[in-house]
Amino acid sequence: MTDGLLENRLVVLPRRTYCAVMSSRTLTVTFDAHDPTRLAQFWAGLLGREVVEDSGGALLPGDDTQVSLRFAPSRAHQVESARRLHLHLTSASADDQEHTVAAALRLGGGHLDVGQRPEEGHIVLADPEGNAFCVIEPGNNFLAGCGLLGEVACDGTREVGLFWSEALGWPLVWDQNEETAIQSPHGGTKVAWGGPPVTPKEGRNRQRFHLAAAGGDQQAEVDRLIALGATRLEVGADGAVVLADPDGNEFSVNRN
Repeated sequence: MTDGLLENRLVVLPRRTYCAVMSSRTLTVTFDAHDPTRLAQFWAGLLGREVVEDSGGALLPGDDTQVSLRFAPSRAHQVESARRLHLHLTSASADDQEHTVAAALRLGGGHLDVGQRPEEGHIVLADPEGNAFCVIEPGNNFLAGCGLLGEVACDGTREVGLFWSEALGWPLVWDQNEETAIQSPHGGTKVAWGGPPVTPKEGRNRQRFHLAAAGGDQQAEVDRLIALGATRLEVGADGAVVLADPDGNEFSVNRN
């Protein structure tokens, strides 16, 4: 878990000027799930979103400032090292933090011990399928103004942060000590990478990014991402092209 890094991220870097001319893309985070509908209902209740059926799974659409969440059916065995990201939810006050935690427990979540210290203000929980997430304490400057789903916190190198900045057209808002973070030009959810050491990858990631091809031109989007440093892996049964980013994390590109 990289939550301790939040304590160091108290200043937001100015947005790089070159990002202003880049076309930005929306981002969906896909979770493998044994029961996609159940998991989607949990997160919909926690985030106040609607559940939409999506290719045999379930989707919680976001918007220009909040990433979408998608839950895909999978019977794969859950491998701890295959979890390279988790979500951070924000709090407006101590009462708001308590309310979010209570709502998560009521919806079927549970507390999770990952070695956090008693003096740390964030609360670590797990959703009904064991995916870790944190409810961040109020007053966190790094996530101020990011919305309820404040951050997608990832295990990864600086190189992969720079790759995703270019891939999405999202400017860097943090780049220090091998840690990086990006954010849509519209604001909202940040995506951050904690830098080395990175947990060795074993098997396919349980959570991964999903992109829709700009203008529906899937091949052009795949070619663009490969030119930025991605590696082509395979074509899925649903027609999505599966690539790997510079850290070896799988992600998919759909036609729309």
